[in-house]
Formats: sequence, C-alpha cells, structure tokens
Amino acid sequence: MRKPKTIDSFFKRKDLETHNENENSKRQKTTTSESQPQEQEVQPQQEHPVNENQQEPSVIEVDPNKLERDPAKRKPMWEHPANLKEEVRRAYLTSLGPYQIELEEYENKGTEEHTRRFQYGWFGIYKNWLEYSPTTHSAYCFLCYLFSDKPSVTHGHDAFTLKGFDSWKRVGGKKCAFLKHLSTKQHKNALVYSENLMNQEAHIENILLKQDEEQRKKNRLRLKASVDVVRWLTFQACALRGHDESTSSKNRGNFLELLELLGSYSDELSKIILGNAPYNAKYTSSEIQKEILRIIAIKVRKYIRSEVGDSYYCVMVDESRDEAKNEQMAIVLRFIDAEGIIQERLLDLVHVKDTLSATLKSSLWKVLLQYQFDVYKICGQGYDGASNMRGEWNGLQALVRSECASAYYVHCFAHRLQLALVGAAKDVIPVNQFFTNLVFVINVVCGSSKRHDELEKQKSDEIRKLLELGEISSGKGLNQVGTLRRAGDTRWGSHYDSVVSLIDMFAATNLVLEGIMDDIDHATSTQRADADVAYNMIQSYEFVFILHLIKEVMGETESLSLELQKKSQDILNAMDLVSSTKVSLNNIRNEGWDSFLDEVTYFCKRHKIQMPDMNAQYISTRYRPRKKDLHVTFEHYYRVDLFIATLDKHLDELNSRFSDQSMELLSLSSSLASKEIDVDQICLLVEKYYSQDFNEQERIQLRHQLRLFNVDKAQNPRLSGISAISDLCRSLVKTQKRETYFLLDRVVRLILTLPVSTATTERGFSAMKRIKNRLRNKMSDEYLANSLVINVEREIAEKFDQDCIIDEFKNLKGRRAEL
Repeated sequence: MRKPKTIDSFFKRKDLETHNENENSKRQKTTTSESQPQEQEVQPQQEHPVNENQQEPSVIEVDPNKLERDPAKRKPMWEHPANLKEEVRRAYLTSLGPYQIELEEYENKGTEEHTRRFQYGWFGIYKNWLEYSPTTHSAYCFLCYLFSDKPSVTHGHDAFTLKGFDSWKRVGGKKCAFLKHLSTKQHKNALVYSENLMNQEAHIENILLKQDEEQRKKNRLRLKASVDVVRWLTFQACALRGHDESTSSKNRGNFLELLELLGSYSDELSKIILGNAPYNAKYTSSEIQKEILRIIAIKVRKYIRSEVGDSYYCVMVDESRDEAKNEQMAIVLRFIDAEGIIQERLLDLVHVKDTLSATLKSSLWKVLLQYQFDVYKICGQGYDGASNMRGEWNGLQALVRSECASAYYVHCFAHRLQLALVGAAKDVIPVNQFFTNLVFVINVVCGSSKRHDELEKQKSDEIRKLLELGEISSGKGLNQVGTLRRAGDTRWGSHYDSVVSLIDMFAATNLVLEGIMDDIDHATSTQRADADVAYNMIQSYEFVFILHLIKEVMGETESLSLELQKKSQDILNAMDLVSSTKVSLNNIRNEGWDSFLDEVTYFCKRHKIQMPDMNAQYISTRYRPRKKDLHVTFEHYYRVDLFIATLDKHLDELNSRFSDQSMELLSLSSSLASKEIDVDQICLLVEKYYSQDFNEQERIQLRHQLRLFNVDKAQNPRLSGISAISDLCRSLVKTQKRETYFLLDRVVRLILTLPVSTATTERGFSAMKRIKNRLRNKMSDEYLANSLVINVEREIAEKFDQDCIIDEFKNLKGRRAEL
C-alpha cells in the first residue's frame, strides 16, 4: 500500500459518528471474544519441517476497529506496551485520524449572555490535529496525544492531551490558544514525528529491508545456477566433483567448470558466483550438491506417487551388482495413468545385503510403505526366471502373493524369448558349434587394433568399388563402414547383430584373414595358424548356410524382442505378437526352403564359395543313419537336419515358454480386444482371478455394463475402431465413458497393469553402470539412488522449476543466508 509522505495529504474528513459508537464497539468486542471457538483448526504438517532453533519473525498488527475514538476516553499512549506503540500510532494515522465529529449543536461553556461554543468550522482550519470529545465537550490535539510518551511537564501542554481545552473565548485573535499551541515545541516535534512515521521509505529498517531483498535475489540467482548445473550433469550421467577443485587446478571438475562457463555468458551471474560469492552463500560444496539432488529425487518420487494415486499398480524388481560389488535392487512400478496410458517408472534403487527372497521382499515393502503406497493395490509382479524370484513356495512372487492374492506373477517375456533362442541353438549340434566358430572368427579378425583398422580399410575399398560399378547407391545412413560385433549372453538380440555384421563384412573379413596368413614377417606361426583355421571355417558351405539360417530365424524374432521391450506394451498384444512370430516361423519351415536356398546360393557365388552337389550322398562322422543301405543326400542334410530341425526347435521352445494353455488369465481376457466382448468369459475371469477386487454386487453389475458396452461399441464410431486393450482404456477416457463403464475400466486396467518385460529395470542398471563407474566407485547408496532416479526419469525432473526447488532447499534446514 502506498504511504503518503506528509500527514496533510493523508487525512480525510470522517463521516458522522454517533456518541454510542464506542459503546457498541465495546459490546461487539466482548461478544466476539466470548464466541471464539475453543478448538483451533489443525494446520497441515509441513513437507519439510523447519529447524526448531529458527524462529520466524513475529509481526504484530493492531486492529483499528478496537481503538478508542473519543479523545477523553483514550488510554494514554505511555500506557500501551512498548512493542505496540508504533503500531497503535500507525493505526490511528492511517485508518482513523482525528476525531472530528459534527454535532447539530455543541454544548455552551459560558453564561447565557455570553454564549461560547465549539465551532465545526475550526476543523477545516486545523484539520490535521484538532479533535473534539462529546464526553467532556473539550478540544484535544491528536498529534500531541500520539507522541506523548509520558505525562507532560510543560505548563499548559496537558490541556490538549489529558484535560482537554474548553476556553472558547480564547480562540481567535492574535492570542489564539490554537495558534499558540501550534508554536509549542511539543506540537512541532509531534508533527515531525508523524511525518517521519508516515514516510516509510526513509525508515532505517526499510532501507535494510531493501538491502536484504537485493541480497536475497543474489542468493537465489546463485543457487539457481547451482541447481541447473547439478540437474544437467545428472541428466548426462556426468561426475559433479573433480579430483582437485582448488583455484590453482587446471580442471576443477565438471560442476565448477560448467558454473564458470555459465558465468562467462552473463555479467550479472559472474559478479556473484565462485570467488565473488560470500563465504556462507557460495552453494558449491559437495553437501549442497547432494542436498539439491536429494530434493529433486524426492520430488520425482512424489510425482510418481501422485501419478499412481489410488489405482492398481505392478511391481517389477531385478538385482545387479554395481561397480563396488554391492548388490543393488531396482524397483519399477507399472501402472495406468489418468489418461489411460501405460507408464513404467523407476521408483528407487536399494542396496540389499543378499538376494534371498525374504530380504528382497522386506526391502520392497519398506520402500513402498515409505512413499505411502497401498501394498494391497499390487495386482502384478514382473521378475526374471531366477529361483529366488519365481519360486512357487519361497520365491519373492510367492511371498508377495501371500499378502496380495491378485498380484499375479508374469515371467519377463524378453527373458523367455532369450532363453528360447539359446535353448534352440544348443539343441541343434551344428548350430551350437556355429556360434563357437563365430566367436573364434571375430576374435581372430578383431584381436588387435591393427587388424581392426585393416578390416575397416578393406570395407571402405569395397564400398568405393561398388559405388563406381553402380551396384549400390550413396545416401544418408547407407553403406556405412562398420565392424564385427561380438555376441553377449545377456544382451537381447546381440547374436542377431553379430550374424548380420559378419554377412555385411564377409568380403573384408576374408581379405584380412588372407593378409594375416601371408604376413610371414610380422605374424607369428600361431597367429597365422588361427587365421588359417578361421578362413577355412568361413569358406565352408555349412558355415555360410547356418549363418544365413540364423539370420533368417533370428530376424523373425528380433522384431518380437524389440516390441516386448517397449514400456507401453500390454500383455495381450505381446501374446498376439508371439503367436504371429510362431505362424511366420512355421510358414518359413513349410514354404521358405526354395527362396532361402536361392539366397544362400547367390551369396556363395558372389564370394566364390564352393557349393556341394545337393543330390550327392552326404558322408560325415557326425551323421549316423539307422540302416547301412540308407543313402542321405546333401539336400536332405541341409533341409531336414539343419533347416527344418532348427525351425522346429525354435517353435518348440516358443510353444513351451509362451504357452496359451498355461496362461488361462490371458486367454480369458483376450476378448477385451475383440469386436464384441464375451460377457461370460470376462465375468468368469473376474470371479476366478479378481474376486477380491469386485464384490458380489459389482460382479452382477459388471455383466450389465458389458452388455451395454457391446451395444454402445457397435453404434459409436470412436469405440468401434478399437484393436487393442490399450486402445480400449484410452478410448474410455477420451470419450468420457470411464465413469459410465467404471467396472469395465477397472477390469481393463487390471489386465493392462500386468507386466510384459523387465526391460525398464535393465535400462536402469545400464544407467547405473554409467553413473557409478570405475572413477566413481565410492558413491554412497543414497547418492547413487538419487542420481539414477533423476537420470532415468528426466522427463519428470525437468518439470520442476528452480524456484520450487529453492523453496524446498530453504525449508530443509536453517540457512545462514536469506533465500
């Protein structure tokens, strides 16, 4: 509120007030105090408690309505408490002003012949200080009353403060009592005091307040820069601190170097950071960095908690060792948000002392309860196939199911596919030997940097020649120079990448092996012998045949593997993809032999690989016919014993690991994605698997909702085009029919919450290896968990602005500098 600089510009004439106004005000005050409730409303608990030793400044405000207006009845100013005097004066000056009441007739203070009365016009002449009391029928000085801290010792001065002035015959003329009062020292001082009191800008406390406000802005700007630097470095999985952060160091670490870089682009920032910052408000220490990380991580977890709300959710857990050989357990939640979209969020990373199922369950429960999740809302579990996770009696899934009957366990589909491919490869002996030979060839060719450079040079020359001949075209992302890739046992799809890279680099690989065999001067006899063995391997027709066979088979399953790793994948669609992959592999088995053989033949002719006569008799110590007179041809061996046998093994593994008969829950819910929902099938699903989530009345009502939805779906074009259960969930939200078919929506969300794969936990471990690496292997568990959550869930961490983070930082504990 704008304050007037002088008292003359502030005072305004008050409306007519009756003499009974003070009495009514007193009665209202008494009534109000008696009617106040005894119980006070409980204030919500602060998210971050303030330090007990830190006291908030107490601001005492005076209610002007409770101050006495009549100057004869007012309590002397020196009787007010010392800490309230200034507020009382300010209240009188700003809200009340002099008590200048207008009466129809003022009381006569003289004889009948010489009538003397108070004149209302005097208020216009002495408008800023003169006031009248209808109680004593006397005049008073408003300013002298306000600034009289003790009974006056000056003769006559108390007439305008305590006793009141009523000698009206002395008003007027050269010896006017009012003019004489204006010339007194006490009144002049009171006038100066009032002007100073109203001139708030000149107060020393306000000048200090402006300085404090300016310093506070500098502190916040300095802290904003630190928040941005910490968050950005965490997003990029970079270290914050350096080995030597002294001013004489050439590299002070990522945090200080980046902060200095930001200051170089802003003069305002450069003047207040690092060396220009006060000692108690630099905001660059390691403890400050960890506090900022902790605040952001907590806000991310609270955001995830608000996203989940009261809906059902699934827990996905996996464990892995970090760089310091500590066992870490990643906890991921899968749920359906308010818009009907599947979400998978990394909630926390917990250090566990062992991988026993009881230990994992205790740590999982502790984290869920810490963030106030309802454990009885768990409706799904997703783990790998380890015995401590999937054990039916003492595994983690069994311990969770003992408390949450609807928390059905689903073995990670991506792990199933990986196990199916590995199992199929091991069962066919030539294919198993092929992978061993493939690893040997890659190790020989890429065993040294010199050979790796030679491989790239040969591939570059090959691309240049093909471009000159016009057999290939140039363009962005086309015909890039690559290298041979090694396969990993735990990386999904790595075997397929290794096979594809060898087919692409086949000619260059041959030239490198030939160069090693001919390099008598530099290569040892062992190296030349290994190169000779590797060259004979890749020049054999059987190796090339299996190379293309694995490419064909794994090419069909590679797309399935990528789809299973998507966060938004639902379990019914995943089962459809598995079924489609089975059909595709079966079609290749029955109808793809001729086209596959033509592809292998073209490759062999292009690379001058000797091909066998397919009608000739196949003789090998590995093949033992049951009868001596049975003649086996090369075509029979490659078609039946390799091509069909490999495909049959893959189909058998997929059928055994992705069996629809063993997953009755999925088969019963499959009609949710069809054109018309099978009412009896969904009701059976709810009654058999989710009886605790639906009471008897809701199960009866569900049947009616399903029937009504089938009719609505046929008539509503926005619902008729649904092809997947995830589309059904989103359509119910978009069409605002979620409340109408709330039971159907509950069934859909329960099914969608079931996990497909634990790829999100694997991605979390990949990020963990980037954050806690060899140079940062001494990170504490809390520091690692907070950094990992921010790095993985960066889209959430980006939503918080610096001001809300600084406010949390301020409330975390008492700070030396004002924020």
